[in-house]
Amino acid sequence: MAKKIFINLPVADLQKAMTFYAAIGFTNNPKFTDDTAGCMVLSEEIYVMLLTHPKFKEFTKKDIGDTFKIASVINSLSVDSNEEVNTMVEKALNAGGKEPNEAKDFGFMQQRSFEDLDGHLWEVLYMDLSKFPQQQ
Repeated sequence: MAKKIFINLPVADLQKAMTFYAAIGFTNNPKFTDDTAGCMVLSEEIYVMLLTHPKFKEFTKKDIGDTFKIASVINSLSVDSNEEVNTMVEKALNAGGKEPNEAKDFGFMQQRSFEDLDGHLWEVLYMDLSKFPQQQ
């Protein structure tokens, strides 16, 4: 069985967050969605659980960080082309997200970043390993 990842994110407004993630290509799994949580699916292995603050607090004794001021994690997604990198980030920007960093081109890898509506950081990247620098 393939391993799956569930990224749990605290969100201020569940419906707005679900709309944002739907706009960038995630689909909702209603089986795991209610008034306190929204399960957004990117692939068979990648899920983002959007949790209201009270729901998120059920899983931790720690305070919820202010992600607009402090970065504690950057979630990175690889996609199949540089065009897909640009498409996802442009969709994020059109849905109200922000692009905190300039696009980067490392020759073998192109990368862009976005912040969601709650300040959570994401990188979207495309790698062409055939262009990876060869050691001499």
